[in-house]
Amino acid sequence: MKIFQCGHCHHPLFFESHFCENCGHLSGYRDSDRKMLTFNSTGEFLISDREGIAYKYCKNYGYGVCNWLLELEDTHDYCSACQLNRTIPNLSDLKNFPKWKNLEIAKHRLIYQLQKLGLLLPSKLRDEKGLCFDFIAKQNNPKIMTGHANGVITILLKEADSVLREQMRMLMLEPYRTLIGHLRHEVGHYFWDRLVYSNDIILQSFRELFGDERQNYSESLKTYYKQGAPANWQMSYISKYATSHPWEDWAETWAHYLHIMDMVETAHFFGLHMDPTDVLKDMKSKASLDPYELKDFNEIIRTCVPLSFAVNSINRSMGIPDVYPFVITQPVVKKMNFIHDLLGK
Repeated sequence: MKIFQCGHCHHPLFFESHFCENCGHLSGYRDSDRKMLTFNSTGEFLISDREGIAYKYCKNYGYGVCNWLLELEDTHDYCSACQLNRTIPNLSDLKNFPKWKNLEIAKHRLIYQLQKLGLLLPSKLRDEKGLCFDFIAKQNNPKIMTGHANGVITILLKEADSVLREQMRMLMLEPYRTLIGHLRHEVGHYFWDRLVYSNDIILQSFRELFGDERQNYSESLKTYYKQGAPANWQMSYISKYATSHPWEDWAETWAHYLHIMDMVETAHFFGLHMDPTDVLKDMKSKASLDPYELKDFNEIIRTCVPLSFAVNSINRSMGIPDVYPFVITQPVVKKMNFIHDLLGK
């Protein structure tokens, strides 16, 4: 994520900021050029401090879950991110609201990243081949699960409950379980359909790296949950679950590709660099370039590995779990390179 500033007093703003904590001006995100705009809160209309152009907030601003902007004359009520919502939980149930807000924060960060990658995000509400999100509060149908099917990404609202999510993480013996992780994984399935399956040449290259996805998916998952991951899975996969089926290997690798790109982009905009003592000469790194502008994914990895080690070390000094508890081996880097090249980076 890039760094944002108030257009009035230049105080730093978070991506989710609704106002500047220094001067009180309202703030909102314009996705067309990934800029944060600010407005004098006393005015009748939202007139941007920098440009003097009139805007309106997405309708979900009224719920405090979105700060994205539309130009005043735009006929849409919802921003490009909220237009992808097909189902939201019943907000008359007050327990649902904070969970939905957490989901929206994660989803908006996902959409920011997909837009920066230049990926098309048509709404399934208008395009059968498009994408949409169902945020489901209760499992009235026990067969409904978090997942992806034909462009519909379903996230059970309980995933936004930090206590329940941690219980599930421990039950599943997972080192990492977050809302942004779920969303990045599930959207990977959608883009497999759009970017891989639709091109025979790319599909063949995929099978050479990830395996043949035509093997029975249900049986593969049954085998995985019964037997677990194979020995030495770390040598070729980013996670245990990635071993279950080529589709899941793709989705897990895709999610971690997005993790890495976001981590290195943030490091770049903060000007971070690692220059440890002589004991760790190989851990020197400088996030000198925006990773979205780099063709060589290996350069991104050379920045990411020392960065994640440093951040994990800081967390451990505070008694907090690792931010990125994964080992990236060369076979995994090769798979991520495939994704990077596929996206034309």
